[in-house]
Amino acid sequence: MSYEIPGFKYTRLSDADFSTKKYYFVKAAASDKCSIAGDGEISIGVLQSNPSATDLECELVADGISFVEAGAAVAEGANVASNASGKAITAVAGKYILGVALKAAGADGDIIPVLLFNAGKA
Repeated sequence: MSYEIPGFKYTRLSDADFSTKKYYFVKAAASDKCSIAGDGEISIGVLQSNPSATDLECELVADGISFVEAGAAVAEGANVASNASGKAITAVAGKYILGVALKAAGADGDIIPVLLFNAGKA
């Protein structure tokens, strides 16, 4: 069973074409924009839309349960972090914990529900 229960939603502008980045972790960028989170970086939410150009609105979910695209296999109950592409991976030392996987991901590209929270670095 998959589910999504978004909490706080808000918008920022895109700093690039995110047409293929729905359900990726994003970070704050200059001028109230957002960009895709990098390897182990802190996140301000998960992208819920797929704007196709710079300066378009991005709908973000900052807390609650959101779908997130996995970047590798992730166990159910594992703390997750962002990989270099903004996808969910198992959090390891030095990476910001962005939530916990509520369902296992078998491989890169799987969409899983994640309970979002920022818990500092693993």
